[in-house]
Parts: sequence; structure tokens; C-alpha cells
Amino acid sequence: MITKTIGHDLASEPTSSEGAVGVPEAKWFVAIVNSRHEKKVAESLQEAGITSYVATQKEMKVWKNGKRKTIDRVVIPSVVFVHCTEKERRQIVSLPFIYRFMVNRSADSGTLNKPVAVIPDLQIRKLQFMLGQSDFPVNFVPSAFKVKDNVRVIRGSLKGLYGQIMENSDGSHTLTVGIELLGGAAVKIDPYDVEKID
Repeated sequence: MITKTIGHDLASEPTSSEGAVGVPEAKWFVAIVNSRHEKKVAESLQEAGITSYVATQKEMKVWKNGKRKTIDRVVIPSVVFVHCTEKERRQIVSLPFIYRFMVNRSADSGTLNKPVAVIPDLQIRKLQFMLGQSDFPVNFVPSAFKVKDNVRVIRGSLKGLYGQIMENSDGSHTLTVGIELLGGAAVKIDPYDVEKID
């Protein structure tokens, strides 16, 4: 089942009974797939009973002949987020449409083998909220980014979202929400719609 956006309250970590004694904990892993096959992979995983999420945003596409159509634009190419247990992940990686799972290259595991990257649930929920509510196109910054102040959005369609704000060279401002090990999702925002937090 494809995961849907969860509410506006993004200030605190979610509580969960997962991870209880005897219950394997499901986590968000990053599956790397062929570009332009993200949605098809998610559908295949759904058919197999595996929860997955492709970061998309609705966008109006206009062809040269004037035809207009609303499409779901993939924001993070070649990435499908997969919510499963480690045991399930080991089975999923053998599927022909999964190239590999991202590893955490910055982690020190004490061996040459790096641990598989895990994305916190709160970051996935922030990304889903941002993509579902923003009135502006959300772009993905795949590398490390410089940020200024930590802020909370206090008005508008993204109210309740936390992130970092930076001023662009043209004087506009961008709100960036970090996605661990991947980079950040960035969207244009009015600085009057945010307040600085510690």
C-alpha cells in the first residue's frame, strides 16, 4: 500500500508500538532503481504487499501543441522509499527491479561494509507534507547545502513545517527540509510566513 501524507503536526517524533519485544521493526530504506521507473517499481512493491513511497508532486505540463495535463512529477529520481523490516529488505533486494539499497557512507561500523541507510519516519512525513501542500514546485538538492536559520512555517499551506531558510542571490528565500543522507527538499517561501526557532 502506498503511504499517504500524515497530518499537520510535524513538531514531535511519532510514537509507535513497533519494535516491541518479538515484533520486528519496520524502517524506511532507500531503494535505488532505474530512472523513470520509480512509479512502476512502487506499483510492483504494492502488489507484493510492501509499503513504498515515491516522492512526487502534482504539476501542470504543457506540450508544444498547447495540450495541458496534470502529472505526478518525480522529485527524487531513481529513489523509492521502502518501509519494511530488515528481513523483508534482504528479500526485496533480490527483486529484478531493485538495483540496490543505499548505504550510510558516513557511518563507522568498524568494518569495510557500511550499514544500510535508514531514513527517520519524521523526515518522510515532512517530505510527504511538503510535496502535498506546497503551492510552489519542490526541488531536490542532492548534495550538502548551507543553511542559515532554523524556522517554523506559521502561515500558509505549509504551516507547521520545520526546516532551514536561506536567502538566494536574487533576493528570494528558500525553505529546505533535510532528508538524511540524501540532501534536502527545497521550496520557495516568503520569509514573512516563517518564524525563527532555536
